[in-house]
Amino acid sequence: MRFITVIAVKEIRTYFGSPMAYVVSAAFLAITGFFFVASVSDAFAEASIRGYLAGAVFFMIFMSPALTMRLIAEEQKLGTLELLLTSPIREFEIVIGKFIAAFVMMAIMTGLSLYFVVVLFIYGDPDIGPLLSGFLGLGLYAAATLAVGLFASALSSNQIVGLIVGSGILTALTIIDFVSERLTGLASQVLDGFQLGASFSVFDLDSFGVAQGGHFADFAKGIISVSDIAYYISLTAVFLLLTVLVLEARRWR
Repeated sequence: MRFITVIAVKEIRTYFGSPMAYVVSAAFLAITGFFFVASVSDAFAEASIRGYLAGAVFFMIFMSPALTMRLIAEEQKLGTLELLLTSPIREFEIVIGKFIAAFVMMAIMTGLSLYFVVVLFIYGDPDIGPLLSGFLGLGLYAAATLAVGLFASALSSNQIVGLIVGSGILTALTIIDFVSERLTGLASQVLDGFQLGASFSVFDLDSFGVAQGGHFADFAKGIISVSDIAYYISLTAVFLLLTVLVLEARRWR
């Protein structure tokens, strides 16, 4: 646990010491703010954060890989990863420490957007249930996307490659149902087989980008489902495990 804490604190300090965290935070607040304003600007708009959630989950497809792309790729490029792997620190401690640092940064950015909730309470009468479930779902979704981004960062010493691969995996998870519903024949059967009887996509899309199906939809509607929580936790665990395996394979090269 001590090594995990040391790595996490070191990476958090690195985040605040570079302009990346500030640029990404500003972009996140700007994009989610646009979606939030667009969703509550109608004359009879619902007092909810569903528009904000739509903007957040879309932007995290690119933001999470951007936050994680340097975490392992930079270590490989600078040659410091070999020092870590030959130290008493185990691979899973490296992965968990870096994951915690990225999640803390994501939590800070999400916390800065809480003024949207304040605006709702000042000018409307929102239901607190969907607010709490929405942020719970967003936290689980963020953890899953960060795990994917960390895995992509471990695949190459090039940060741009990590960004592209991470965003590509998240995009595929996002649109797999959308594509499957519009395909016929063998291609559709193959995609349905990968879904194993349940939605494998992170969320389905409607005309405004708000989750209508998939695993994020219930959170946005105020419903907390054990299966949806298990999905995001499982997805996070799988990609963190894959990242550990990549580092273990690198140790024996």
